Amino acid sequence: QLQLVESGGGLVQPGGSLRLSCAFSGSIFSVNAMGWFRQAPGKQRELVADIIPDGTTNYADSVKGRFTISRDNAKNTVYLQMNSLKPEDTAVYYCNGGYGSAWLEREEVFSSWGQGTQVTVSS
Repeated sequence: QLQLVESGGGLVQPGGSLRLSCAFSGSIFSVNAMGWFRQAPGKQRELVADIIPDGTTNYADSVKGRFTISRDNAKNTVYLQMNSLKPEDTAVYYCNGGYGSAWLEREEVFSSWGQGTQVTVSS
């Protein structure tokens, strides 16, 4: 089982920035891809960004150019730098791991979904 601890959410004005962190531990030997997901009220959870060990990244169209995912393998931590935030970015953000990007896209993930971290973009 993969253990995850997300942090860094908060309230920010439109155009502002936040940096989310996800510390992971446990059964990490099979984890190839780490991803950030979000779920807005009344909407389905969506994958917004993922990264594999060689540094290859993928982004949802809605966040391209504004969000950057990175990974510190030594610290078993994944980050999501969010810039130029918009009200539509308001959601609970979760991280999780999988065998690869395609698995994350199907939400075939290694850990149960935790509390996540709330991001609210509002003036």
